[in-house]
Amino acid sequence: MITAYCPRGGALQRVSLTPDSALPDDAVWIDLFEPTPDEDQRVEAALGIAIPTREEMVEIEPSSRLRVEGGASYMTGSVVCNSETEHPRLSEVSFILSGGRLTTVRYAQSRPFSMTESRLGKSCPPGYSGEQLMLELLDAIVDRAADIIERLSAEIEGVSHRVFERDEASAGGSQRYRILLRMIGARATLASQVRESLVSMGRLATFLAAENGVRHFSKDQRVMIKSQQRDIASLNNHVSYLGDKVTFLLDATLGMVSIEQNNIIKIFAVLSVVLMPPTLIASIYGMNFEHMPELDERWGYPAALVAMMVAAIVPYLLFKWKRWL
Repeated sequence: MITAYCPRGGALQRVSLTPDSALPDDAVWIDLFEPTPDEDQRVEAALGIAIPTREEMVEIEPSSRLRVEGGASYMTGSVVCNSETEHPRLSEVSFILSGGRLTTVRYAQSRPFSMTESRLGKSCPPGYSGEQLMLELLDAIVDRAADIIERLSAEIEGVSHRVFERDEASAGGSQRYRILLRMIGARATLASQVRESLVSMGRLATFLAAENGVRHFSKDQRVMIKSQQRDIASLNNHVSYLGDKVTFLLDATLGMVSIEQNNIIKIFAVLSVVLMPPTLIASIYGMNFEHMPELDERWGYPAALVAMMVAAIVPYLLFKWKRWL
């Protein structure tokens, strides 16, 4: 699908293009969402640029993601999508700056794009250019990453309380630890995705800063780029801290699982020691030798039972006194 955005009447007006319609001359933003090969060719013919394929967008080499070719700047970054769901994922987005116009190529819905479209659809300054729009989108992506990190920080804090403050009314034993491990794993996945997105956006901002001499960014725009670079670096440090905290929680949970297992093994070991002396006494009196005077006495059977009880109680009391139980 091809959508063009044109600054008209003090706002950025959205124009959905049909297969037969031409690109508006005053469009400053051409958005390709899940484009078909025919749509790629239409935009390439109209703008004189090469639209990267989906396979080219996922390449990780910096030379493939950030380059200048034929007077156009090609930039590809990763954006976190579906962060509120149980299955967040990264999606690549390509930005192409050429002739004062921005072309974006993406294959997933992203909140920063809809937020930018909504804001500029209400008010758009005159003389709006693709460079300004590029900085607006980058700023929205960074703001969105900050929101995700804030929510992720609160969720990790909640998981921390669940790990170290056991609720007796909650699911116990192995089921409880399975739930905790799933929660920790989900937060670790989201943290790594946010960090990867920030790293890609940091490289993109650095590339834009290096393009100052080519793109002729205004003083305010250069200040905005530097501010975005500082924000990205700060958020990167914070999400790295969250990653370390998630790793600590994972180690702590696995340690508690080991402690639970050791407690179970200790109980079996104590039971075996407590039951060993009574078993020995019962085995002796089960031999049925002919010359065992206790077998002929009336007090023999009660005495054997008392001896087995004493042999079981004494080790138990000894373990309690030693605080091994």
